[in-house]
Amino acid sequence: MSLRRRFTLGLGGGRSLTLGARALVMGAINVTPDSFSDGGRWLDPQAAAEEGERMVEAGADLLDVGGESTRPGAAAVSDTEERARVLPVIATLAARVPVPISIDTYKAGVAAAALDAGAVMVNDISGLRHDPDLASVAAASGAALVLTHTRGRSRDMYRHASYHDVVAEVLDELRESVAFAVEAGVARDRLLADPGIGFAKEAPHSFEALGRLPLLAELGLPLLVGPSRKSFLTKAIGREVPAAERDWATAAAVAAAVLGGAHIVRVHAVREMVQVVRVADEIRRYIQYPDP
Repeated sequence: MSLRRRFTLGLGGGRSLTLGARALVMGAINVTPDSFSDGGRWLDPQAAAEEGERMVEAGADLLDVGGESTRPGAAAVSDTEERARVLPVIATLAARVPVPISIDTYKAGVAAAALDAGAVMVNDISGLRHDPDLASVAAASGAALVLTHTRGRSRDMYRHASYHDVVAEVLDELRESVAFAVEAGVARDRLLADPGIGFAKEAPHSFEALGRLPLLAELGLPLLVGPSRKSFLTKAIGREVPAAERDWATAAAVAAAVLGGAHIVRVHAVREMVQVVRVADEIRRYIQYPDP
């Protein structure tokens, strides 16, 4: 029995995306000076847009543009500054690449401007807990909306990393986000769920969430998973490794996510992870899962 249901995800602009036939790869573009992954490498809008084009050429199915670092301890960015960083990139990419573009933000104002600039999906790392007005923006635009599990803000998220049963609690809290989104008018066929690997979770919590990912299918939504280059990977490696050198570890986590039923994986090294996803998908075809 397959662990990955098929969905037709509604996007902004009257577009849609078929999910489930194969795992899709989302390329992450961090237009920030303090990204944990690439340290401001794509802060220049033209450089960021060119990187997005390279990602698509390498096999990215979607692009996710973010203007505020959400790494643990990161400082918040103003609405104005975030718009200045992401809007030129999104507008350029929307005119140049055929794949859907997502805006990685929890701010309603930034999301609305990004959707006007050409984005068709909103990736909210707060699950609508930081800015509830974001739900109304998504509902009015018809954009797809990713609801990610987290607790607290970037500066204090690890203070909230206490769980009796991490997967059960993630499920319950994501259900709350889903209910809020639907009540605000977001159609269920435009929602995705993300367990929030690394967000308000110690390393064992993130590994458990990955290992028990099939249980999140209970939400009845497509799953997006983003383990790429995150610090929890170093706990398994046994030593500190710079983020840019964690792609081998990321490959293992991405393969686990695909085998566990992820519909989309969010990554930085697109060319390498496309190969990982394709092989994991092929293996997944032959796994015999017991009936529940």
